[in-house]
Amino acid sequence: MPSHRNKHIETLAVHAGQPVDPATSAIATPIHLSPTYERTAEGTYPHGFSYSRDDNPNRHALETCVAALEGGERALAFPSGIAVAAAVLQAMKPGDHVLAPEDVYHGFRRAVSGVFDLVNLEVSYIDMSDPATVEASIRENTRLLWLETPSNPLLKITDLAATTAIARKAGILTVCDGTFATPVLQHPMDFGVDMVAHSSTKYLGGHSDVVGGVLITGKDNFIFKHARRSQRLGGAVPSPFDCWLTLRGIATLPCRIRLQSTSALAIAEYLDQHAAVEQVFYPGLPTHPAHDIARQQMSMFGGMLSFLLKDGAEKAIRVAAKTEIFVRATSLGGTHSLIEHRASTEGPLTRTPQNLLRLSIGLENTEDLIADLDEALR
Repeated sequence: MPSHRNKHIETLAVHAGQPVDPATSAIATPIHLSPTYERTAEGTYPHGFSYSRDDNPNRHALETCVAALEGGERALAFPSGIAVAAAVLQAMKPGDHVLAPEDVYHGFRRAVSGVFDLVNLEVSYIDMSDPATVEASIRENTRLLWLETPSNPLLKITDLAATTAIARKAGILTVCDGTFATPVLQHPMDFGVDMVAHSSTKYLGGHSDVVGGVLITGKDNFIFKHARRSQRLGGAVPSPFDCWLTLRGIATLPCRIRLQSTSALAIAEYLDQHAAVEQVFYPGLPTHPAHDIARQQMSMFGGMLSFLLKDGAEKAIRVAAKTEIFVRATSLGGTHSLIEHRASTEGPLTRTPQNLLRLSIGLENTEDLIADLDEALR
């Protein structure tokens, strides 16, 4: 198998973890559905696979590929993005303190309050876009900084270099949810982040046909070791077919995310000038408060944006109902453009503004998408 060192991300997306099948010379990676593997007469496993929960050729291929994309040492694949967060939080002990963004993905908050409420885990939700706030929020029992940049759904930007420097000085590990940016646009470990998490349901899979998550580390640490135990002993593993689907989607990731980013910037600029729009949240706009930091950390600004309507929640819901190309659906990162009244999805405890609409820009023509929004905003 060729070395992937110093290869560009387009090459890695196609080849990392995906050699030509030695048994058949097939270019496409086969799907290995067997849950168990034969021992030799001596009782060994010649190919390193014994039982599919412990490891599987398709999961191994996906983990190898994603680790290469992020420039990490190892990766773990999970059956969902929230399973990654759960595996990380399971490494915390009762009384440990975690810092997370105040606008963190709402599923993270729900996991903390609904699953980890019995283990006395302390979690503070703070403005992660301000390094001074991060430093002031650290306690003696702080064990983890969970970062999310750009954030969901307000597209806030965390200064990764400044924040990880604070964490490292205090001896605290960092995990960055890089779902919105993907490894194509941002490499958090280049800025000192210890581990990167992705909901591979989104851009990595890219076709709205598979659910999954991945955790990548630059080097072994106690959280990653515990997450590996959670994956293999706790059974938090994706199916071989889900791994195969995600790996197939990754092959086109660089092409997709760059096209989506270009389209999203044009749509953000259009909305920023629209009379019905109060504010646009997109780090590619010079008016974004962290635009300069985003330029330093990201090669482009991603396919996600949100905006506020001047006439409130009722107007936002009407606009979402009137679009014809944009589909009203949760999730993001697929080929279809999606529009969502995010507060309705998050429920009564949401912190998202009621007049906010979130857009996931797909692969449709940019002019068609702008025309669709223009008609809906009337």
